[in-house]
Amino acid sequence: MAAGEPGDLGGYYFRFLPQKTFPSLTSQETTSRLRQWSMLGRIKAQAFGFDQTFQAYRKDDFVMAFFKDPNVIPNLKLLPDSSGQWITLGTQVKKIEAINVPCTQLSMSFFNRLYNEDIVRDNGHIVKCLDSFCDPFLISDELRKVLLMEDSEKYEVFSQLDREEFLFCLFKHLCLGGALCQYEDVLNPYLETTKLIYKDLVSVRKNPQTKKIQITSSVFKVTAYDSAGMCYPSTNSHEQTFSYFIVDPIKRHVHVLYHCYGVGEMS
Repeated sequence: MAAGEPGDLGGYYFRFLPQKTFPSLTSQETTSRLRQWSMLGRIKAQAFGFDQTFQAYRKDDFVMAFFKDPNVIPNLKLLPDSSGQWITLGTQVKKIEAINVPCTQLSMSFFNRLYNEDIVRDNGHIVKCLDSFCDPFLISDELRKVLLMEDSEKYEVFSQLDREEFLFCLFKHLCLGGALCQYEDVLNPYLETTKLIYKDLVSVRKNPQTKKIQITSSVFKVTAYDSAGMCYPSTNSHEQTFSYFIVDPIKRHVHVLYHCYGVGEMS
């Protein structure tokens, strides 16, 4: 089989796009929030371009080619658990897992049910509850209860399909934060930051026939393994350590959103 034929990993070539910035993660307002949530310095978005038509059914080939590409290896950043110093992936990926993450939501009204169900008061304040633990998270309000406790009475407010949506995943990650997260008393900072990052990462276009806005990106939650086991996004698995690949098939860009759970920058 000649290089570049379908089914061959040589089919995709990538290039790093360092000039692509993600204002949603670097604005003053967001950085002060990420600092409060113990995520600052531990979350990063990067952009790469690719040269072939993206086919969603070949996502595994696409992701494997990504990790093997000589333009990706020296540029893809990750955090080792022990230190806060960003490194590149210095190991050979043998196996990948790319889980489809539905990405269909176009409006933040998706979260209005938090008000309707008295999880958040009309004035935006999150309703408090008695402290309990859902390891390793402290649950001290109704919002975290809905996010984490499957046996709580309001867990059903979001269906299983709702919870799989990229918009929900992003919101939940921001609400849970890092190791020394100082939680918000009001909902708005979570919603605003979720919206900004989502808009930065996900591509939309107007459908020429229906004139409706539609999302064109495909999203995958990605894990990679070397001969010793899991090597990316980290060697330890944690609900708050993640890497999402957001693929724009029209521009042929892939955005990588990465976070490694730990203690974020304080100052």
